[in-house]
Amino acid sequence: MENQLILLTGATGYIGGRLLPLLEQRGYRVRCLTRRPETLKGSVAPSTEVVAGDVLDPASLVEALTGVDTALYFIHSMGADRDFETQDRIAAENFAQAATAAGVRRIIYLGGLGSSDHNLSKHLRSRQETGDVLRAHHRHVVEFRASIVIGSGSLSFEMIRALVERLPVMICPRWVQVKAQPIAIEDLLEYLLASIAAPSGSPKIYEIGGPNQVSYGQLMQEYARQRGLKRWMIPVPLLTPYLSSLWLGLVTPIYARVGRKLVESLRNPTLISNNLAETTFSIRPRTVREAIARALVNEDREFAETRWSDAYSSAGAPRVWGGERFGSRLVDSRTIVVRASPNQAFAPIRRIGGRTGWYYGDWLWSVRGFLDLLVGGVGVRRGRRDPENMRVGDALDFWRVELYEPPHRLRLCAEMKLPGRAWLEFEVTPCERGSQIRQTAIFDPLGILGLAYWYGIYPLHQIVFAGMLRNIGHAAEQVDTKPDLREELSQTSEALFSK
Repeated sequence: MENQLILLTGATGYIGGRLLPLLEQRGYRVRCLTRRPETLKGSVAPSTEVVAGDVLDPASLVEALTGVDTALYFIHSMGADRDFETQDRIAAENFAQAATAAGVRRIIYLGGLGSSDHNLSKHLRSRQETGDVLRAHHRHVVEFRASIVIGSGSLSFEMIRALVERLPVMICPRWVQVKAQPIAIEDLLEYLLASIAAPSGSPKIYEIGGPNQVSYGQLMQEYARQRGLKRWMIPVPLLTPYLSSLWLGLVTPIYARVGRKLVESLRNPTLISNNLAETTFSIRPRTVREAIARALVNEDREFAETRWSDAYSSAGAPRVWGGERFGSRLVDSRTIVVRASPNQAFAPIRRIGGRTGWYYGDWLWSVRGFLDLLVGGVGVRRGRRDPENMRVGDALDFWRVELYEPPHRLRLCAEMKLPGRAWLEFEVTPCERGSQIRQTAIFDPLGILGLAYWYGIYPLHQIVFAGMLRNIGHAAEQVDTKPDLREELSQTSEALFSK
């Protein structure tokens, strides 16, 4: 059935954005419905269609649903300023009616867990009502109901991370102890993919989640354990959803209005009440411990694959005190343009450290190394293996070469004693006036001490790293290209004689 046409809504959201590349990899024909097609430009496969449409505008759905076999509905208005329940109801009705008129065989919807026996929050009530509205206007709706989704970038995981990383002591209202049944993002996606591949059956509601029933408090403690942090939680009897949302807005990336709706829903237990999903699908979800470990590993992988030049304007570093935040990481990036080829621009970068030094404030680097030695670190006494060449895994003063792609990219991972993890990256790209050199310092702080360290030394970073990049640029423009030419001739001669 890979040839069937699938309509994906919410492709710019968390779930839809994760599902889209998996659908493309499995050979499905995909059409994305979005209000702003330009937001998906460059991020979809050539075979994927992107069409403009709005579920609150029924006329815009006609063309989008034409020829569609399965429609994936991942739309909700949690961040809306107006009455999101009414918006969700109208949107679902418009979509289901248009899907029925277009002959769409099946709608797959992702809703939220929660027993109607409890006094459901507006958010959870709306999620379940959306499923009811879809079923009222389309004969075949498959609904999945999930609790907390654990994955790098998910709303719940980012809230947990921010609270644990920033607060060594947490005031915990009653909702922190309410039980949930979290599911790893990978397992949720597997359920969705399995339902697409499954032949048509009777419409059903599947409750999905991992094997553990835990509270938000237990999730935060497990995250802290895996990050090597000690956290104290002080329960308090009264903290209204409004006050909790303001509190979350201060210490997490969540907007207050979204935080208020999220906190209101946390008062409801979100537990699986039947085993229908377990008996229908061959998926065995990860435990909470495995899900959090997986989220952290995935975040490291995504970070390692990120090119920071994609995240910053070519005009240079943004003027934000303390740098930009990407997930849990703090990033300070700057650029310079030099009149030199990429090979010339990269030459001083590949010689950095050891006897060459760090191009600015070498005495400051020496002091930093001495302080590192005092606390049991490696200091700067290691130097480097070769003054001209390096390879992945080489020690370089108190850094380790993590990525080396001459003449374009070098990333160093810090091995000094730090309250967190640090990287220093250089990237060279050609441009009209020669080459652009981007220098990026990245820090993954460990708790409040890590944040204090970063912001404490940030003024020094501004001086040292700016001076370093400036002098690397001067050195690049003075590079003699003849040694590079001799090296190329030598390599050519070796290749000829080896034949």
